[in-house]
Amino acid sequence: MNKLIFEIGKIGHQGLSLPASDVPEQEMSIPGNYIRAEAAQLPEVSEPELIRHYTVLSQKNFCVDTHYYPLGSCTMKYNPRINEDMARLSGFTSLHPLSKFNQGALQLIYELEQDLKEIFGFDAFTLQPAAGAHGELVSLMMVKAYFQSRNEKRKTVLVPQSAHGTNPASASMCGFQVIEIASQEDGTIDLVDLKSKLNTDIAAVMITNPNTLGLFEKNIMEVAEWVHNVGGILYGDGANSNALLGKARPGDLGFDLMHVNLHKTFSTPHGGGGPGSGPVGVKKQFIPFLPRPIVLKKESGYEFDFDRPQSIGKIKGFYGNFGVLIRALAYIRASGPDGLKWVTEQAVLSANYLKEKLKNYWELPYSQPCMHEFVLSGEKLERETGIKTLDVAKRLLDYGFHAPTVYFPMTVKECLMIEPTETENRETLDAFAQAMIKIYQESHENPDLVKNAPHNTPVSRFDEVKAARNPILKYSPINESQPRE
Repeated sequence: MNKLIFEIGKIGHQGLSLPASDVPEQEMSIPGNYIRAEAAQLPEVSEPELIRHYTVLSQKNFCVDTHYYPLGSCTMKYNPRINEDMARLSGFTSLHPLSKFNQGALQLIYELEQDLKEIFGFDAFTLQPAAGAHGELVSLMMVKAYFQSRNEKRKTVLVPQSAHGTNPASASMCGFQVIEIASQEDGTIDLVDLKSKLNTDIAAVMITNPNTLGLFEKNIMEVAEWVHNVGGILYGDGANSNALLGKARPGDLGFDLMHVNLHKTFSTPHGGGGPGSGPVGVKKQFIPFLPRPIVLKKESGYEFDFDRPQSIGKIKGFYGNFGVLIRALAYIRASGPDGLKWVTEQAVLSANYLKEKLKNYWELPYSQPCMHEFVLSGEKLERETGIKTLDVAKRLLDYGFHAPTVYFPMTVKECLMIEPTETENRETLDAFAQAMIKIYQESHENPDLVKNAPHNTPVSRFDEVKAARNPILKYSPINESQPRE
């Protein structure tokens, strides 16, 4: 087989007008210390059997290619195939990560930064952070460096009750004391509580807009003015930027710096925990503190600038997750300004459409129009039937749908956070709504059916307590005739 591969390889290289001598046969040999003393005990299977095995395994999975994920941009926004094609171009895949002089790669970094500056209204961007939480941490590090450069010892950060949990974690990691801002009955920031906590000890206020309930903080410009009046910094958690493209620029709303999730808003792979990308946009006063190096455009071309004495330093190996940057720029350029605006319009329309279809069955904590996502509560359903939100999530699998985000935000009891995104058609949204309504009815008519779900998946319901207390951390053969925990 190796001989056959080598011969075909020579033909391939000749087809590319490369001499066959450029592929020496000794490159196909294996050093003796890596050769087995005995043949590996591998099963003898044909190619069709192997293909069928992996195809069947893939069919047992839920993925965005086969099922609807109402998790939306959190992890499973659709990734256009053209993005993948661009990331696989040989000029990128063959690039050594230590190369400092590749003009194409530097140009891509520079142009993506320029596009993000225009979209979000900031003066500069760093693309180094590897995820949203990493972008938060980098932002708070720059806030700390900024005040140190001014000889100000501010030690408090205000975080709304509805914030992502990584917000207070990032602030704490930078040595700040975190104080919570209460929420009003309508789900937005309690302005009275915020104003009472603003003083000259405040380093920053961290605000997600739209917030995690899918609601736009309509008083954001007033909040920005209050924060700036006490010399504080307004940080934006840009995780929900899918609701803003072409409609509002956070930099114009008063935010001083903000992270953006490329692996969410700009449609790059993130399922399974990564790789992600959380670039940070800043206003001009924070440019000296950006992670180094930054990319400069000069008459002679593009180059890295390491000479930045006030920089917080390098915070990611090489220059961020470069493959994600390629995909994000491809998405932006393929969509264009009008396309990005359509993304937001359609995402907001889809979320409000589902909210209206479900509000007469499920408890709706906030009745005002939502942005790209909305929340329902299963608290009343649990009280009436004993069915928990987790049971609903499991039952959705039987109807061919992945569950939405559950039990977050924690400000809503038995919460379901539904984010349909812009790429799902009306028929899919209708089918999901019907499944949710059907599960609501089943919960009243036959609660055991829902409590024991899922019934139609390759793996039945796990014992959640046992799985948490006794996780299986290594591979072991499974007897398919036995039920799985």
